[in-house]
Amino acid sequence: MDALFLLLPISLLFVLGIGVAFWWAIFAGQFDDTRDAANAILEDDDRGCSRAD
Repeated sequence: MDALFLLLPISLLFVLGIGVAFWWAIFAGQFDDTRDAANAILEDDDRGCSRAD
């Protein structure tokens, strides 16, 4: 029971910190351009690679 008095405030601080970091990431534009990285993989030109079978 004594461990709960230590672990509960620590876990609440972690949750608060994660929430603040996520809030900052949203309003700092971290999630504004989510398609370019995914499309870059699909548009990659692999013709220059040689394949040894």
